[in-house]
Amino acid sequence: MNIRWKIFFPCLTGTGHQRLLVYLCNQIYNYIEENDGECEVFAAPFAVFLNSDNRNYVEPDIAVICDKDKISEQGCDGAPDWVIEIVSPSSRSMDYYKKLFKYRTAGVREYWVVDPERKVTTVYQFEDDSMTEYAFGEEITVGIYKGFSIRV
Repeated sequence: MNIRWKIFFPCLTGTGHQRLLVYLCNQIYNYIEENDGECEVFAAPFAVFLNSDNRNYVEPDIAVICDKDKISEQGCDGAPDWVIEIVSPSSRSMDYYKKLFKYRTAGVREYWVVDPERKVTTVYQFEDDSMTEYAFGEEITVGIYKGFSIRV
């Protein structure tokens, strides 16, 4: 079944965090459906087991996984290709420091930290060893896909 999500913010009753989550998932899902088809996008709550112990996991806001063998009923076994975290006041140090280290070490290719308070998206391209900050409203090129960009 081919579903094309349309976003309509007034019908959502969640916070700004949830609006961003739905918006970003929508953009990614539509791009994958139209251009890729190999990867899948998952929104929290979704367990990502970065280690092989199957006990300790993280729950990114958004995970894009291109290796279908990593996907199980429990979540993702191994590093996703692209992870997005939306910062909330209680998750700031976790998203900018602890998860950054975990994702980089585990082999995530691309990591975005979307910060609504600062109105900035920080993009880490681990394959290129680069970091770039984008103000909200700027076009951000997605590193794992050529020709795909998102405006947060």
